[in-house]
Amino acid sequence: MNSVILIVDDNAASREALESILSGQGYQLHTAEDGVQALKQAELLHPDLILLDVMMPGMDGFAVCRRLRSTPALAEVPIIILTALDDPDSRMEGIESGADDFLTKPFDRQELRSRVRTITRLNRYRSLHEQRESLRMMSQRMVTSLEEERMRISRELHDELGQLITAQLLDIRDLQSDLTLPPENLFARLERVHSQAYEVAVKVRRMAHELRPPVLSTLGLKQALLTHCSKFSSSTHIPIKVDIEDKVNELPDVYGIILYRVLQEALTNIAKHASANRIWVEVSLEDRHVNLIVQDNGIGLPADKPTSGIGITGMKERVALVGGELHVRSGKTGGTILAATLPFEQKTKEEGETLS
Repeated sequence: MNSVILIVDDNAASREALESILSGQGYQLHTAEDGVQALKQAELLHPDLILLDVMMPGMDGFAVCRRLRSTPALAEVPIIILTALDDPDSRMEGIESGADDFLTKPFDRQELRSRVRTITRLNRYRSLHEQRESLRMMSQRMVTSLEEERMRISRELHDELGQLITAQLLDIRDLQSDLTLPPENLFARLERVHSQAYEVAVKVRRMAHELRPPVLSTLGLKQALLTHCSKFSSSTHIPIKVDIEDKVNELPDVYGIILYRVLQEALTNIAKHASANRIWVEVSLEDRHVNLIVQDNGIGLPADKPTSGIGITGMKERVALVGGELHVRSGKTGGTILAATLPFEQKTKEEGETLS
């Protein structure tokens, strides 16, 4: 995408001169005749650079610059102030108002092109804007996911556990009101209460395991991943070849949770969509990165929107929390390959020791 440049100058000849200097350089050029128009154009265009004259009627360039810097969506847009003023006080006011650069009229055409090219090549503003928008959307999705998880837990507590416990209380109350039951009837009633209590215990353990697998804390990441693969293979009858380095147990806790959840989601996707009869899982550490690869021999990715599912989006967002990347592609000979790469500059669980 060509960089968008907004030229702000009340003098038509000056605007035309700037357009002439920058035309043919691959920029999208827009103009504004005064400060008010400049602010409106900036909000509409979100330019990559603003060339801003100082001496304008009504609202001068310094005031425009301050307004831009106080507007969150435009606070990082690069601004070059162009002015005939060459005294130190004017330069200081330009800097204090938030300008990135300062060129005195008449300026050298080549110098202007060079400074504009340097700033637009860095593309600082657009990159920051896109990153903030991405973070905003990620935060919204995470909040939505948390609320959905809370709703699911609330439903399970109310609809399943709540009903079971209520039934138990009623049975216990009935037993208390009739203590003359024959032994065989009493045993049957107590057996039912016991079965209900056992079912409650099973559901509580399952919910606790879904929230935080105990094996992560007790046996470490490698065993947690192996255990999950083993249970998945037993329930789906899909064999999994697993290769996990011992050193993954030294990773910080947040890495363990991310890797476990990504593997969990990847295997679930394979069971639902891949029609695979073989899976390979590998976790390795190299070049200050931890790599998770999950591959299957199934039908591969669909031709339309192959990596836009909610599950894949969630995995990418988890990995991005530690600056990692996740890619999903079809294998050359069929099936699907999911590869997550997470950088680890953080210290390991052994204080003062880093992974290498």
